Amino acid sequence: MEPILHEFGSLLLRWAHITAGMAWIGASFYFMHLDASLKPSPDIPAGKGGEAWEVHGGGFYQVRKYLVAPAALPDHLTWHKWQSYATWLSGAALLIWTYYYQASLYLIDPSVYAMSPLMAAAIGIIAIFGGWVFYDLVCHSPLGKSDLAVGLVIFVFIVAMAFFFQKVFSPRGAFIHIGALMATIMTANVFCVIIPNQHKVVAALKAGEEPDPAYGKAGKLRSSHNNYFTLPVIFLMMSNHYPITYSTPYAFVIVALALVGGAIIRVFYNKRHAGQGNWWWCWLVAAACLAVAISICLTTTPAGRTALGWPPLVTTAEAATLPAVDVPEDVQNVVLGRCSMCHSAQPLWDGIAIAPRGILLDTPEAIARNKPLILMQAALTHAMPPNNITDITPDERALLKAWATAP
Repeated sequence: MEPILHEFGSLLLRWAHITAGMAWIGASFYFMHLDASLKPSPDIPAGKGGEAWEVHGGGFYQVRKYLVAPAALPDHLTWHKWQSYATWLSGAALLIWTYYYQASLYLIDPSVYAMSPLMAAAIGIIAIFGGWVFYDLVCHSPLGKSDLAVGLVIFVFIVAMAFFFQKVFSPRGAFIHIGALMATIMTANVFCVIIPNQHKVVAALKAGEEPDPAYGKAGKLRSSHNNYFTLPVIFLMMSNHYPITYSTPYAFVIVALALVGGAIIRVFYNKRHAGQGNWWWCWLVAAACLAVAISICLTTTPAGRTALGWPPLVTTAEAATLPAVDVPEDVQNVVLGRCSMCHSAQPLWDGIAIAPRGILLDTPEAIARNKPLILMQAALTHAMPPNNITDITPDERALLKAWATAP
């Protein structure tokens, strides 16, 4: 019963997370576009704001923005914050549910660094929140006066954290944690800076005082940072389904390329929406980042080198000596005969270049490590092999179930 409940929990959390994320990202992109599209309005003093006319859903919209605040506030204000909060809360719950509750399966790779699930979770949580503290300190430091300086420091910091995660977590766990770190910075910007500053502006207006424009400028700056983080974070969150992106020893370089490529695409659209022309060279930079990433994945992953006809690399993780495990021979025979042609370091099945989701089932140690997945996918749901393409029998599924559920 527990595996089934855990699977349903994962489904519901992922559904909530994706839905909230679409709402947040959509709102973020819309308001960045709106800011860039504002035109002077005769009713708003020059340099104090602007307006934009839009058409959607069969009607016309007149949208105005006041850089500080209007002369008077309406009775009702719509606060755009819960999209961000819901995205982070559902993502944090999904991280705990998947990577911390099942740390030995998804987060800890003994060939990378052997540790307890509690230690793995502690490292992840401290690093994620520590990342926000570091970022916020940089923004409040003298470097914060220069957008370029802040960008360079944070870029180096994120790549360094990706390298660190790669040295302590499984490849898949490392990528998801660098995405979680960046997403936490984004939501903390909303929770700790953007919304509190807006509340201060509202409070000043209600008290009949002139709001400090610095609050709006700080909020706008953090919102811009979030805008440039968005595409790299989406890439990192998606990458756990594509192991060729994180199975290279140079995964931290892939993170760096995603940061540059994703941010430069947003530069193009921000300039385009502001009416400052089409900076087509941005796409050339993004394409160059993609080309370098593909070349790294091809030349430094087992799947890529096999496709090129090159000899395999022996990495530190692959050369590590792991303690032997006791998996019954009949269970090994079933898994090796029905699953390992796809789930191996060098898959033999036509059309599969890398083991799906990076899961290997070609050694007793790998079979034992992935026992929960074998139970769910091959014994309880019959989802694997796909369409039963390797003709696994009911008796073999029963054997796997008995082994995986034995005390």
